[in-house]
Amino acid sequence: MSLSNNTNFHPSTFLLLGIPGMEAIHPWLSVPFCLVYLSALLGNVSILFIIRTDSNLHEPMYFFLCMLFVADLTISTTAMPKILSIFWFHDRKIYFEACLVQVFLIHSLCSMASGFILAMAFDRYVAICNPLRHSTILTHRVIRNWGMAIVFRGALLFSPQPFMLHWLPYCRTNVIPHTYCEFMALIKLACSETRIYRIYSLTAAFLTGGLDFILILCSYVVILYSVFRLPSKSAQLKTLGTCGSHVCVILVAYTPAFFSFLTHRFGHQVAPHIHIFVANVYLLVPPVVNPMIYGIRTKRIRERFLQVLTSHKF
Repeated sequence: MSLSNNTNFHPSTFLLLGIPGMEAIHPWLSVPFCLVYLSALLGNVSILFIIRTDSNLHEPMYFFLCMLFVADLTISTTAMPKILSIFWFHDRKIYFEACLVQVFLIHSLCSMASGFILAMAFDRYVAICNPLRHSTILTHRVIRNWGMAIVFRGALLFSPQPFMLHWLPYCRTNVIPHTYCEFMALIKLACSETRIYRIYSLTAAFLTGGLDFILILCSYVVILYSVFRLPSKSAQLKTLGTCGSHVCVILVAYTPAFFSFLTHRFGHQVAPHIHIFVANVYLLVPPVVNPMIYGIRTKRIRERFLQVLTSHKF
C-alpha cells in the first residue's frame, strides 16, 4: 500500500509483516514464542516474589536484579501481544501513535536494562575489590538513586524518538517488514533526509548500551586483577564463581543486541528474516533465561523456591 507524498505526511496506521519470508509458518512460530513468553512471566514473577518475601535476599545485587527483571518483562510485554496477534490472527495493523509509543518503550527500556546490568557489575566490583565497605557504599539510598538515574537516562535519551518520527513524512509505504515497531525500521520508510536521525540513533545507542558495555568490561578487568592477586587457587575460583551468573546475563543481553544493532546499520547482506529473528531473540530470550540463570546458580533463591513449592504441595 503506497502513500502519496502530496496527500500523506504520515499514515494513520502501519502494517507489520511479521518475519518476512516465513509468513507460511507464522502459526507454528507462535507456539515457541508463546511458550517462551509464558515461561518468562512465570520465571520473573517467581523470582521477584522470592526476593520480595525473603529478607536474606535484600542485598544490592538482588535489588538491581529485580529492576532488571521488571525492565525485561516490560520489554517483552510491550512487543509480544502484537507479535502473537500477527502470528495467530494476521492482525498486522498498528495505529501510528501506538507504533510511536512502542518504539519509545522498547528502546528506553532496553537502555534501562543495560544500565541495571552495569549497576550489577559495579556491585560485583565493590564486593570483590572493596568488600569491607560494600554495605556502606551501596546503601539503600544509593541503590534507589542509581535506579532512578538509570530510568531517567533511558527516558531522557529516547523521549525525542516519537516526536522525530512524527515529524517525518512517510511517502513510500506504510508496510514495516518487522514484528514490532523499531526506530530504524521507520526511518527507512521516510522520504526526507534522515542523516541527523541516524546520527542521533547511533549516539543514543553508544551513550547507553555501548558506554555501559565498556564500563562493564573495565570493571571486570579490575575484578580479574584483584582476583588473580589472591593467594590460593581455591580462593580465586570461589571469588570468580560469584560473578558467573552476572557474566551469563551479560552474554545473553549483549550478544543478540550487538548483532541486531550492527546488522541493522551495516549488515546489508544479512537476510531480513535472520535479522528480525535475532531482534525477537533479543526481546524474548533474556526475560526467560535470566531467571533460570539466577534460579539455578544462586543457592538462596534455589532453596527458597524449593521451600515455597514444598509448602504449597503439603
